[in-house]
Amino acid sequence: MPERELSLEELAEKDGKEGRPVYIAHEGKIYDVSLSKLWKTGTHMRRHPSGKDLTVDLGAAPHGPEVLERYPQVGVMKGKPASTDEQTTFLEPLFRKAPFLRRHPHPMSVHFPIVFMLSAAFFTLLHIITGRPSYDTTALHCLAGGVIFTPIVMLTGFTTWLVNYSGRSMRPVTIKIALSILMLAVSLAALIWRETAPGVLTSLEGAGYIYLLLVFSLVPMVLVIGWNGAKLSFPIEK
Repeated sequence: MPERELSLEELAEKDGKEGRPVYIAHEGKIYDVSLSKLWKTGTHMRRHPSGKDLTVDLGAAPHGPEVLERYPQVGVMKGKPASTDEQTTFLEPLFRKAPFLRRHPHPMSVHFPIVFMLSAAFFTLLHIITGRPSYDTTALHCLAGGVIFTPIVMLTGFTTWLVNYSGRSMRPVTIKIALSILMLAVSLAALIWRETAPGVLTSLEGAGYIYLLLVFSLVPMVLVIGWNGAKLSFPIEK
């Protein structure tokens, strides 16, 4: 029996509204995902509408197209399916051998500077409150960890943006890039300031206040960067 063929217009009617089934297409194949809890509203993760060809979208998803194998294929697309050629880079041979590297390095590595930067501020505050030198030492080590990992995360983030989003202009990405550069500069300045003036926190005067300003300013930067990163994965419903 020949497979059922649907045009883009016919596919668009399968949007999950008013009791209609939820169909999506990927590389020319059409799947019925009506039974998926993540598609029950007709929109996946508040950003991917059903009744569409999501071939390109799946290329930027945190999972691969293998998840579609859980659902029945109900037909094929008429005409040429959406192309993912725009996402092809010189790294493509590596991604084919290790698909893990396409989507996961940035989400995995991004937690390190977040924790280190927040911990640097937290232990600095504990040192001020208690006066214990051990907290100051821990804060210094955390600050160094943040400085070391931030360039790594910036590199993985930039690569993810180019590979999975084709480097297109996106407000959250623009904010993340600008603040990441600023955060790296501020944290590096704080580390150098702290290392060249070991007793900077002994008496909170002049240089000590500048150091605290640098360290505590990392907190809002981290929160804004994290917020915009989260919006890419979990868009806010408007």
